[in-house]
Amino acid sequence: MATAPAAEAAAPKGGGSKKLIIILAAVLVLVLVGGGAAVMLLKKKPAAEEGEDGAEAVEAPKAKAHAKSDHPPTFVPLDPFTVNLADKDVDRFAQIGVTLQVDDPKFADQIKAYMPAIRSNVLMVLAHKTAAELLTREGKEKLAKDIMRESVRPMGIELDDDEEDDHAAADAPKKKKKKKKAHVESPISQVLFSNFIVQ
Repeated sequence: MATAPAAEAAAPKGGGSKKLIIILAAVLVLVLVGGGAAVMLLKKKPAAEEGEDGAEAVEAPKAKAHAKSDHPPTFVPLDPFTVNLADKDVDRFAQIGVTLQVDDPKFADQIKAYMPAIRSNVLMVLAHKTAAELLTREGKEKLAKDIMRESVRPMGIELDDDEEDDHAAADAPKKKKKKKKAHVESPISQVLFSNFIVQ
């Protein structure tokens, strides 16, 4: 009689492991089917976008990349700037190396002709910054925009100031908006920092 209960105990264990294998196989099949369906849907979505609108969107970046490959950009390094910052509680200074990237080599020569005025404008921008402003990524990006705007100003090119536009939009109910200037594209494509020390 002792052998009969042992046989009954062994039978449910074998049946339980078979059920576990069947459940795991079913879950595996469901995961594979779900993954396959997701892949199919993701592949169909870009194909649908390549219709009328997608074809234009795909061709535009290729044309832009092709235009840039015709001639490499020209880099105009400015002498490093060392300036006292506008911090009031402590004497702080910054040493910043700036390089201007332009697409047209002729404009690079024009920048060199106006270099004293450009350096003066950039020094004025730097002198009004605090160390806290310059230490953040947003502060550095804002500084790059300010340098770009001030670098073309001596040549008679006035770029839009995003901050002035934001303030004008906020003050719109109070004052009438001034006439909007036509958007001017900057001949300087990028302001690069080669050296950035704040002490």
